[in-house]
Amino acid sequence: MKPIGGGWDEVLSEEFSSDWYQDLRSFLKQEYTQNVVYPPMFDIYNALRYTPFDGVRAVILGQDPYHNEGQAHGLSFSVKPGVQPPPSLLNIYKEMKTDLGIENPTDYGCLEYWAKQGVLLLNTVLTVRAGQANSHRGQNWERLTDAIIKKLSDREFPVIFLLWGNPARAKKVLIDRNKHFILECAHPSPLSARNFMGCKHFSKTNEILLKLGKPPIDWDLRNDPGYKEFKR
Repeated sequence: MKPIGGGWDEVLSEEFSSDWYQDLRSFLKQEYTQNVVYPPMFDIYNALRYTPFDGVRAVILGQDPYHNEGQAHGLSFSVKPGVQPPPSLLNIYKEMKTDLGIENPTDYGCLEYWAKQGVLLLNTVLTVRAGQANSHRGQNWERLTDAIIKKLSDREFPVIFLLWGNPARAKKVLIDRNKHFILECAHPSPLSARNFMGCKHFSKTNEILLKLGKPPIDWDLRNDPGYKEFKR
């Protein structure tokens, strides 16, 4: 496996050398050979590649990668430049406008800008078969992503965990509440967005960071150099 970097290879060395992880790798080799799987193989660990272990300030926990062509690229809720943002992401933008007054561009859904500022955009399952939601659930991805959450919980410096929807909220048992911050609410999916709206998680995250003596997250994607390049 190609090294991930950012300290993650060392932090997860025990997991990567385990029998269950080798089982996961064997499953993935077969899946990528026989089926169309998203994201592309070299994008699977982008969430970790863009956000080093020691640089994680907040975690937005998703569930399953997008399963339509060209969408998933290894960051929860994010899509590649040029791909129309899905409904859940557009609802995130709506809440951001209400919360912070930010008018994120509705034609741009790449969230690398957030990831590079220390927002770990992690899904609980990192791959999916095309057109088949949750098709890679129960194949040991959950063991790895639970380990990632636990490793972050073991860190001394506080992390802000944004847990949206019941599957994400179930992960709070892995987090040391004495050291870290948990913000939870409904998922931004159209099915539950009315209970997501008004959560103010973006301003709350920045308020916590400022109290910790850390700079806030710039959530405004119009400031993303990648967006400016996209609009040229």
